[in-house]
Amino acid sequence: MSGDVRRALVASTTPGARAAEDRLRGAYDFVPLADAEMVIALGGDGFMLQTLHHMLENRSIMPIFGMNLGTVGFLMNEWRLERLEQRIAAAKPFKVSPLRMTVTTIDGEELSLPAINEVSLLRETRQTAKLEVAVNDRVVIPELVCDGVLVATPAGSTAYNLSAQGPILPLGSGLIALTPISPFRPRRWRGAILPENTRVTFRVIDPQKRPVSAVGDQREVRDVSHVAVSIDRTTPLTLLFDPEHTLDDRIAAEQFIT
Repeated sequence: MSGDVRRALVASTTPGARAAEDRLRGAYDFVPLADAEMVIALGGDGFMLQTLHHMLENRSIMPIFGMNLGTVGFLMNEWRLERLEQRIAAAKPFKVSPLRMTVTTIDGEELSLPAINEVSLLRETRQTAKLEVAVNDRVVIPELVCDGVLVATPAGSTAYNLSAQGPILPLGSGLIALTPISPFRPRRWRGAILPENTRVTFRVIDPQKRPVSAVGDQREVRDVSHVAVSIDRTTPLTLLFDPEHTLDDRIAAEQFIT
């Protein structure tokens, strides 16, 4: 990517990110987001997801180069003030196709929301959730009794999915992870790895007594009755990484952390 592209700069509200924003604006030229060809994002993974969702909602899909001023920074590059143009010119693009969850609530409301990391279904009360799970419209688990269940992309497989003992998926693998959260029955089921063109649907059994919420990354819909999850290929996102520290390298390294 050329280093002379029109860049917009966005930052999280943390003091560290705001201080870095001031330093960058003093050293480089930036344009308003509406006039930009790419975005520089300062913050952590949560802010990166927030920025990507903003781009999806506004249909302003453009490459994004993140610099870590948060905690984990899995989706970010190292923060450095120097040589920004050279880093952008040498950056390696990686395309991420988000999930799309289509939700029906118990009141009959229908919503469609994107998720870059994962879609999770979670119990709302002390009552365990009871879910029917179907893959490509074929019921594979008539009754999953659990705290919840999630569907994760490769980019999100090292986030909530990994904490729930789900598998790490290499980027470009063409796979998604279906991972239960504290399953009670079937107790020995540990999830599944599925082709990315799979459509996974969940039906909440007895949603009035055992209410369930559906969460796409950071956006929650409560009291759901049905949720369908599939890859949305219409809005691919492009993340830019320094050549020496790409996202697939990070995912591979995560498998050796003890």
